[in-house]
Amino acid sequence: MESETDFDRSKHVFRSPDFKRVVVEAVNFLCASPVHFLPPTAPFEDAGVYAIYYKGNFSLYAKLAEMNDKEFKQPIYVGKAVPRGWRTSRNTKSSENSLYARLREHARSISHASNLIVEDFYCRFIILEREETDLISTVEADLIRRFRPLWNSFIDGFGNHDPGSGRYNQRVSEWDALHPGRPWVKKLKGEVPSISDIEKKIQNAISSL
Repeated sequence: MESETDFDRSKHVFRSPDFKRVVVEAVNFLCASPVHFLPPTAPFEDAGVYAIYYKGNFSLYAKLAEMNDKEFKQPIYVGKAVPRGWRTSRNTKSSENSLYARLREHARSISHASNLIVEDFYCRFIILEREETDLISTVEADLIRRFRPLWNSFIDGFGNHDPGSGRYNQRVSEWDALHPGRPWVKKLKGEVPSISDIEKKIQNAISSL
């Protein structure tokens, strides 16, 4: 056993030249996968990572719609769906529709918004099963770093759920302030963000894309 005075950090750093290659391969696979309506028209099983794209007339997102006009280049949101028990390693199988269910949940959130149309949204996804489920969080993080999706990196709240009884003292998210309509948000008693501040944030963020 080495003493504290003999500590050498380099002996604890693991690097794998293959790791980044595999992640990039998975991300490129997703970016080349077929585009579907949100949600896809047919249910399917398994978990994985997805990207959601916007092609509508909401003025603040005009540049996104333009970028996605001819081909889908810039996601507005990236997310993941993991198999039940995945975080505690109790389930190594992904024979459930966690990914499809997550996309349906997002479609419901958008359909509730008073100023968005769900038919303006599309998605891509990569299914990761068996040992590849270990890549789910890493692929999601790499996509977010690469594209800086608006609803991940700049505007919070799209992926939020109903917090449930006794937890409604929370603030209203920026997404819900900008796109009101989700039924459970009416129960929140916390602060509501400034719309003008959110709009400025969006304008600055989109100008950098």
